[in-house]
Amino acid sequence: MKRKIILFGLLWGIHFLGAGAAVAQGENEDNRYCVKTVVIDAGHGGKDPGAVSGNIREKDIALRIALKTGAYIEKYLPDVKVCYTRTDDRFVELHKRAKIANEAQADLFISIHCNANKSSKPFGTETYVMGLHKSQANLEVAKKENAAILLEEDYESEYEGYDPNLPENTIIFSLFQNAFLNQSLTMASLVEDQFRERVHRHDRGVKQAGFLVLYRTTMPGILVETGFLTNPSERAFLAGEEGQTFIASAIYRAFKNYKEVQEKLNNRVSNAADLPITDALIIPEKSTPEILFTVQFLSSKTEKPLYSNEFTGIPDLGMYQHQGLFKYTTGEFTTFEEASEHRKTIITKGFSDAFIVAFHFGDRISIEEARKMTANKSKP
Repeated sequence: MKRKIILFGLLWGIHFLGAGAAVAQGENEDNRYCVKTVVIDAGHGGKDPGAVSGNIREKDIALRIALKTGAYIEKYLPDVKVCYTRTDDRFVELHKRAKIANEAQADLFISIHCNANKSSKPFGTETYVMGLHKSQANLEVAKKENAAILLEEDYESEYEGYDPNLPENTIIFSLFQNAFLNQSLTMASLVEDQFRERVHRHDRGVKQAGFLVLYRTTMPGILVETGFLTNPSERAFLAGEEGQTFIASAIYRAFKNYKEVQEKLNNRVSNAADLPITDALIIPEKSTPEILFTVQFLSSKTEKPLYSNEFTGIPDLGMYQHQGLFKYTTGEFTTFEEASEHRKTIITKGFSDAFIVAFHFGDRISIEEARKMTANKSKP
């Protein structure tokens, strides 16, 4: 049975689930998808100071970075509307922050925070997406940020009896963001790339944990921990004007890259409304040949993000679903011979079982059929 292929090229691992809805919501007059609204959430505020260390309060740092980030977006991406959950030192309930984003029909939600630890040694940045706690450290970060609900009136009713100290409470909440997980992971990864490469901060990675501020948002969302206030050196960096500017500009550049990737991806969608979301096809551009050969090097029962470490050094990654498996490819070639040469290179990278597969306008076909079709086209 032929299956549709999702061609990613260099677009990393953005899963298409939810993209069909994004196209429907994000269409403008010329039917082109645009990332046009972002909500920036400065963590904590008012009676909730967040982490406090050396007389530096998380709520103040988060607000300054949030306002700077929004100002960069407004200046350099004037087609994007920037909304804030707060622009001054006020307390905003977590569920109201999500409501602000949902009512704005935002395309992305960015929550900005500072980290803390019982020890003064930890340092570096972390960017989170909504998901299950993968470690005790992730759980502690989520508990710290979620504890803000204890300052809200009637929080037990508002959050269906949620207790921030019970990790099992988060499992059901993580399901709300599953449709946007890979888009959120993409944005989170872009943020950490900018922190590491442009601001030279220690990159502690992209992580998942159960944050209440994310679970009710109906769009991709991330929570950025910009550094540890409990580390003296990092506290000084975050408290300074220059450090805040560097962090804000990094988040802006990550957002700019995310916007470009999303728009390029979604504007290649054809007839998305007529296809099941899981089978929606990113069609070849007009310059793409009718027959494409590629090298398949891995199959998996579970989906692997294309930015994972095991794919380091593999160019032009792609993924498609076939016979109940996620199948990973590299390269796109118009001839079997070119694909065969590329296969030799992939084998040297440790994928000894790599082999060539072929597609006809996104449908997988046999190598024999593909070679026959390309041979016929080459005849005078």
